[in-house]
Amino acid sequence: MPPPPVAEPRHVDVAVVKDRVRELCISANHELRHDHLQAIARAVERERSSVGREVLCRLLENAEVSRSDRVAFCQDTGYAVVFLDVGQDVRFVGGDLNTAIDEGVAEGYREGFLRASLVRSPVDRRNTGDNTPAFVYVNLVPGDGVRLTLLVKGAGCDNMSALRMLTPAEGVGAMKEFVVETIERAGPSASPPVTVGIGLGGTFERAALLAKRALTRPSGEPHPDPEIAALEQELLEAINATGIGPAGFGGTVTAFAVHVETFPTHIAAFPVAINLDCHSHRVREIEL
Repeated sequence: MPPPPVAEPRHVDVAVVKDRVRELCISANHELRHDHLQAIARAVERERSSVGREVLCRLLENAEVSRSDRVAFCQDTGYAVVFLDVGQDVRFVGGDLNTAIDEGVAEGYREGFLRASLVRSPVDRRNTGDNTPAFVYVNLVPGDGVRLTLLVKGAGCDNMSALRMLTPAEGVGAMKEFVVETIERAGPSASPPVTVGIGLGGTFERAALLAKRALTRPSGEPHPDPEIAALEQELLEAINATGIGPAGFGGTVTAFAVHVETFPTHIAAFPVAINLDCHSHRVREIEL
């Protein structure tokens, strides 16, 4: 029997990727995603502190000014995290993909009048000048589609993130304590209300990536696994019970949402990564 015919690959020009990255860098910094605006509006209704409500209302006002005047929502325009879900039947043509992504970031930050925040290394503190390189993660999936997700990440919230290699004996209880401990340690420094991405499982580095990718989920969208969704809700309630509140002024809304992602892990391991995103929470995605 002859082998089945091999499908022709879909060709995607890297110039298209560059243009989409440029557009997303600008729109992510100028326009908060609709689901996040809804999360802020819901928080206004839930917040019992008058100062906290004022902070949340100012965030909504700032978002409208940012959108209408085409200016950055926050002065920390962060670094560009690009998640590419690439169909295995796709072939990129016309140049180097990573170079195209960096060119898109550089053009977007220049044309959008966005601050270039990256330095060459923690030791060599000279600014790269164009907010590159981007931080690119490629995930191969079936088919010939390409989904490009951009997360703009500021340093204040990223600095407050944490990872701990727990043991199975310490278990879920220790994980919950670690999450709340991380939020309390962050206090106002992460610019709350925060969105909390949590990665459970995998390896040391995979847990951190799970936590960061979790931030891109629509705000408050529950995990499809009911057990994990219940854990998300429990953690959200525990975080909001800390009383840190909007901007750290005290209140009932310290976090907008908790998103947990899990992955298989070793029988002797219980990796936990917590990646915090500030009240700006700038995410954009597009299908190519």
